[in-house]
Amino acid sequence: MTGNSQRRGAVRKTGSKKGATVGSGGQRRRGLEGKGPTPKASDRPNHKAHKFAKAAAKSGSSRPQRPQRRTKASSEMVAGRNSVLEALRADIPVATMYVAGRIDADDRVREALKIAGERGIPILETPRGELDRLTDDAVHQGLAIQVPPYEYAHPSDFVDPQTPGIPLVVALDGITDPRNLGAIIRSVAAFGGHGVVVPARRSVGMTASAWKTSAGAAARIPVAQVSNLNQALKDFKKAGFFVIGLDMDGDVELPDLELASEPLVIVVGSEGKGLSKLVGENCDQIVSVPMSSAVESLNAGIAAGVTLYEVARRRR
Repeated sequence: MTGNSQRRGAVRKTGSKKGATVGSGGQRRRGLEGKGPTPKASDRPNHKAHKFAKAAAKSGSSRPQRPQRRTKASSEMVAGRNSVLEALRADIPVATMYVAGRIDADDRVREALKIAGERGIPILETPRGELDRLTDDAVHQGLAIQVPPYEYAHPSDFVDPQTPGIPLVVALDGITDPRNLGAIIRSVAAFGGHGVVVPARRSVGMTASAWKTSAGAAARIPVAQVSNLNQALKDFKKAGFFVIGLDMDGDVELPDLELASEPLVIVVGSEGKGLSKLVGENCDQIVSVPMSSAVESLNAGIAAGVTLYEVARRRR
């Protein structure tokens, strides 16, 4: 249109014609030529898989195994004046303390604030609505703490030849009560054990309750988390460990255990179901704790403690 022909940019310039220019077809012919099939990741020197393949070749394994990374649990909120004070008294690691604005302080709040101040724990004054959100509407009574994520060890940390004493590890199979985990950690520390192994799924992890029940032992005894307990047991056996499982229908009674002086992994099953079938098959021996016929079974934490005591006694 005549009215638009005077507008800047309305008329297309002849020099701006799109498309390929004459004679440009062969300029990048070499760049377009195929370079053959893409090599496998394990054949590429700069790829991680190549390093894993080289490591597997040195170890004599036919299948390269990717090393398991250390994992962290999610952070946890502990809410309520009694719970917070008990956690602080048990020296559980704390990232932050949250205190509701205009809180009606009692002896528990004052002691909690004193302990937090002595330990250098950050204290944040928080509106009650925000504290409700942080604790998922738990009964926090104006006081809560955030427990930082637990950094799990790696099972290979327990296969260190420089570790003093004969290696002694406890593995848990289907234990879901954090108080049992805490009690077992405490027994491991008391009887010269080196660590605890827990599965990543369908198992208890290192929670504030486990920390509290361990009575401070969790700060000294590492806990490793594995994605596959059976594979971890096989790896321990390859490293020279003997694996024994605790079960009421064991082949050997605890007083007759002859493997106590060897590097040992003690597997503890759940109180209700006991050891899973596959875990039992991966054990070198199934051991039972003799007890009165009036008692059907022992709590998992107690059974582990009794066994650890007997192993420690035989190693003296």
